This record gives sequence, C-alpha cells and structure tokens, in this order.
Amino acid sequence: MFKGIEFAHPGFFWLLLLIPLTVAWYVWRQRRLYGNMSVSAIKGFALPAKTLLPKFRHTGIVLRSLALIALIFALARPQSSLSWQNSTTEGIDIIIASDISGSMLAEDFKPNRLEAGKAIAIDFIKNRPDDRIGLVIFSGESFTQCPLTIDHDVLINLYQDIKYGMIEDGTAIGEGLATAVNRIKDSKAKSKVIILLTDGSNNMGSIPPLTAAEIAKQFGVRVYTVGIGTHGMAPMPFQTPQGTVYQNMLVDIDEGTLTRIANVTGGKYFRATNNAKLKTIYETIDKLEKAKIDVTQYHKKTELFLPFALVALFFLLLEFILRNTLFRGALT
Repeated sequence: MFKGIEFAHPGFFWLLLLIPLTVAWYVWRQRRLYGNMSVSAIKGFALPAKTLLPKFRHTGIVLRSLALIALIFALARPQSSLSWQNSTTEGIDIIIASDISGSMLAEDFKPNRLEAGKAIAIDFIKNRPDDRIGLVIFSGESFTQCPLTIDHDVLINLYQDIKYGMIEDGTAIGEGLATAVNRIKDSKAKSKVIILLTDGSNNMGSIPPLTAAEIAKQFGVRVYTVGIGTHGMAPMPFQTPQGTVYQNMLVDIDEGTLTRIANVTGGKYFRATNNAKLKTIYETIDKLEKAKIDVTQYHKKTELFLPFALVALFFLLLEFILRNTLFRGALT
C-alpha cells in the first residue's frame, strides 16, 4: 500500500499512541454514564421497539479514531519518491594490447610475465562487466585476438589461449599500439582506453611508437602504458637438448618511450616489478576510468498529505452528522 512512499516527518507517528488512550477514556466514560436500577417487576415498563441503532451506538468513537489516524498520517507528510539516473556517458571501451614476445617468459613474475599478465588482466575484465573490452597481441607483428565485445566469457577464453610463438618474435610496440587504435578509433563510447603492456623496447615494425601515440591522440584514445619486469636481471628459460636451463638476462624496458606515449595521449605510465605491483596497477587504472563516468541522480517528490487530510475530514463530518441525526438521543 505504501510502496514508493516516504514520510518527511515520521515522528508524528508517536501520536498514534493517543488512539488506545482515547478508546480507554471512552470506555471509562461509558461505564460512568450508565448506572444500574433494581425494580421488583418490569411489567410497568413498555418494551422498546426493536431497532439496530443500539448496536451501532459506538460508531462515533470508531469514526473519531479513524479520523485521528488519518490526520496523523497527513501530519507525517507522506511523499511519493520518484528517482532515476541520467548517465551522461555512453560507457567505456577498452583494448588491452599485450606483448607476447619471448622475453615475456622471464620468471621474475610467477609463473612468468606472460601468464601473470594474463591472470591479472582477466581479473580486471571480470570486474568491469558493463564495458566493451577487446584484446590485441603483438610481438614481431600484431593482430587482434578479440575485437571489442561485451561477451567477456568469449574474451577470457581467447585471452587464456594466447601463448608465446603464435606470431613472429620481436617487439613491435608501435604496430601493437596502432592495431589497438585501429580497433577502437570508431567507437562511440565516451571514453576510449588502451592498456599497453610490454617488457622491452621497440625493435621491429614499420610504425614508430610515438607516431602510433599521435594517431591515438587524434582519435581521442587514452593510453595507459605498463612496463613489466623487475629491475636489473631476470631469469630466462632456454630449451636445450639437455632440458630447460636458465640464464639471467638484463631487463631492458624503454621507459622513456612508454612515458611519452602515455603523456601524449593523456594516460599514465606504470612500472610493474612483480605480480602484486601489476595487480595494483590494474586496480589503479580501474579506479581512474570509473572516475570518468558522470552519473546524475534525480529525485522528484510529490506531497500526498491531502488525501489523508480529506479522509480525516470525511470521518469527522460523518461522525458529526450521525451524532446529530440518526444517533441523536439513542443511548440504548
């Protein structure tokens, strides 16, 4: 009955305690008003005409109680609460551009950079169910593993399938970024974002990284760059006839270029040195992009006290009319 109704002054409901007090006073008054009379015979008293009026002689207190209840509800100021959200954004589209070159097998991350990056990125995807997300992979060349999609189950399955050796080895950062930009440039989303992860320096491809960054800027694409790798040396596995052997390799991330890419496009550069740091970076990006969504909350309230006031007036008028007409002098 009161679904969607709020009360501006609910404290007035304490006045409902007056109802049982009013009824108690009425009962006490009725007992004081009527007495008992003992006579030796009733033959001298004429039998009263049969009527239903005595059965309704307490109608007055009922109507006055109902009027008081309705009046208390009116004083509490019932209001209908209508609210809606007007989102001023069309959503966020995100392309994850991931390096899958041989150096991503280094085990300064557990189990290695590539697998750690996949697992943490998949958690990021799961936490953004309302965004379209796509995946571009690059090494010596680049291609789209999954276009922008809201079907994150498909995206996650395709992400889990990526592995070293799918494409020619090398690090073509510029081509990886250009492919990602090409996939997102026609998006109608309010915010277009690329997250680019790499552990090296651009050494292949025909598109310089900063040229790709300028293209991204022209299409309003913001790029977050992530350098993935510890400082100094990292253990790299190599397959030999005798099995897997490890050799410490120098971590060579072109942080200057990655920083400039981020600055040109209005993004930010991050350095991940272990699994926990990479997870924190994704969480930071998640918060930064959520802050871009502008949602306006509207509330509209309508006063509803008048119907309750009219009901109270109706009960009072009805009690007054009945008391002075139909029930006038009807004590028994």
